[in-house]
This record gives sequence, C-alpha cells and structure tokens, in this order.
Amino acid sequence: MIEVELSALDEALASGAPVIDVREADEYAQVRVPGVTLIPLSEFVSRVGEIPDADVVYVICAVGGRSLQAAEYLNGRGINAVSVAGGTSAWLQSGRPVETG
Repeated sequence: MIEVELSALDEALASGAPVIDVREADEYAQVRVPGVTLIPLSEFVSRVGEIPDADVVYVICAVGGRSLQAAEYLNGRGINAVSVAGGTSAWLQSGRPVETG
C-alpha cells in the first residue's frame, strides 16, 4: 500500500487530481481540506462509480486508517489510489488552509 505525505497532496490539489474524503458527513462539515470530494467510507462501495478516472486518486480521512482501507479497495479494483498519511488532522496541524460548514 502506498501512503503519501502532505506535500504530495499539495501537488495533487494544485494539479486538479481527485481527492476523496472518506470521513462521515459530520466530520467533513467540521473541517476539511479545500477541494476534496466527500464519499463516506460507509457509502464507499456503493458510490465507487463516482470516483473520476485519473492517474492517481488520493484518499484522505481523519488520521489515515480509513483512507488506507479505501485505497486498498480501489487498488484491488485496478484504480491507482494512495492514502494521505496523517489525514485531515495532519493537514490542520500543519497550518494549511481548511474549509468548514
């Protein structure tokens, strides 16, 4: 399983790569990385068709556990996916910009 650091997420966001947030809706509303798309892990299998085609799909959660599960699932389906190490918590702690609401 491939895990990437926040710097790789910075580059992915700048290039327009898809970033999927697999936390639940209430977590997403509290704080999120700008530009991510919410597909909660609890709905992930039924909504996997919503993930756009891309060279790499980035997956983020709160700290990295759920995003690893989702990335493993996507890789098993032939979709190149990586998990963001440290997740949204690390993003927030780094002082990078966030969205709420």
